[in-house]
Amino acid sequence: RIQAMERRLGVALLDRSPRGSRLTDAGILVTEWARRVVESAEAFDAGAQALRARVDSRLRVAASMTIAEYLLPGWLIALHRARPGTAVSLYAGNSDSVGARVLAHEADLGFVEGPTVPAGLDATVIGHDRLVVVAAPGHPWARRRAPLDPAELAATGLILREPGSGNRQVLDAALAPYGGPAAPLLELASTTALKAAVMGGVGPCVLSELAVAEELAARRLVAVPVTGIGLRRELRAVW
Repeated sequence: RIQAMERRLGVALLDRSPRGSRLTDAGILVTEWARRVVESAEAFDAGAQALRARVDSRLRVAASMTIAEYLLPGWLIALHRARPGTAVSLYAGNSDSVGARVLAHEADLGFVEGPTVPAGLDATVIGHDRLVVVAAPGHPWARRRAPLDPAELAATGLILREPGSGNRQVLDAALAPYGGPAAPLLELASTTALKAAVMGGVGPCVLSELAVAEELAARRLVAVPVTGIGLRRELRAVW
């Protein structure tokens, strides 16, 4: 190999004799150059590995509102304990916007609540949730003994999430056979704002059980039974 390098460089790198070989002046110089090349290659490799580790330790998550507010905090705490070096950025929006961000490679992982998987994405079911009709304690529905039937629910103006949210998609699909839902009293993108509007007496609303568990336990809201329709939904991770 050394002889091949000598032929390639056109200089002698070794003085050869019956007593052994030693580096020529050119050989000493080439050896020093080679050492620097090897060190630079090792530094490049170490830097590349550090860069990969830095990229791998950053996770961009997009989640629909219910998951972002009521499930993800616990998941992120568990992730931090298992992988404390992982930095997470979170975007919270409705299911349509989450799917769009994952498709645009603006998020590495998404979580949605809608009845369908956004086109172009893979998905897996990670849990289930149920929507409930809620009203303020002073609303007539809070005192009724018989469950609501779907036609009455469909004909009543409600406080609703905006189109594109998983909540709205599930409700629209459930009430479509009954001509509903009716024109909303309000359309709000915030779960907190929805609950405040219901408790303020604006009207009833359909929300996730996860979102209203505390208010139901404290009797600030009342769950209104509904018969004849399914409001259970699947929660999915998408990528």
